[in-house]
Amino acid sequence: MTTTDPVRAAFFDVDETLITGKSMLGLLTLHWTREGRAPAHLTAARAALGHRIRSGTPREEVNRAYYRLLRGTREADLAESGRLWFVQERARGLFHPPVREALRRHVRAGDLTVLLSGSFAACLSPIAHAVGSDLLACSTPEIVDGTLTGELTDRPMIGQAKADEARRVMTAFGLRPEHCHAYGDHASDLPLLTGVGNPVVVGGDPTLTARAEREGWARLPGPAMNGLLRTAA
Repeated sequence: MTTTDPVRAAFFDVDETLITGKSMLGLLTLHWTREGRAPAHLTAARAALGHRIRSGTPREEVNRAYYRLLRGTREADLAESGRLWFVQERARGLFHPPVREALRRHVRAGDLTVLLSGSFAACLSPIAHAVGSDLLACSTPEIVDGTLTGELTDRPMIGQAKADEARRVMTAFGLRPEHCHAYGDHASDLPLLTGVGNPVVVGGDPTLTARAEREGWARLPGPAMNGLLRTAA
């Protein structure tokens, strides 16, 4: 982690950018398995979210719909599932090598490293700890008496919310946007990418690819797609 005042920051989307898959779906699968739910529950949940995506529901609303699936879940149980999910997936190759190496370079350079994601701390905190990121900004489930209500405490950390958080961080640390970097894989990351001087497109999203080709942005290869929940985090 950064021990002196940084002069640059590097902002990283997580799902299908820093890691190869979708943390939210992976954690849900493991957690419901631990609870003993029938596989049909997961199939139904995936189908419902997939229908929302295909019908054009805004990405932020699909994200909120995911958290409603966790209504009534104990925070401590979910945190344990997150820990187990991380251990399991890391052994299988959780991190996307070119982006993981880019993050290492920023850490070695003394840059402030920030993870930004529509996912949540149960699965993101182990990731942030493993890569040594300085800050984590993510969606925050509402918790009452140790139990998730199914709602969020604020807007999902998606789209403009990521750009606003990056701007807040740069302002707080006195950093110049033109010196900073950002990595993203989805069109919804465009506000984040355009908010820094060194955007990096990960993968082949058509909107981002066209922008990168037009403006000469850096590009990195993307991991294999996990199609269903691609627009949920």
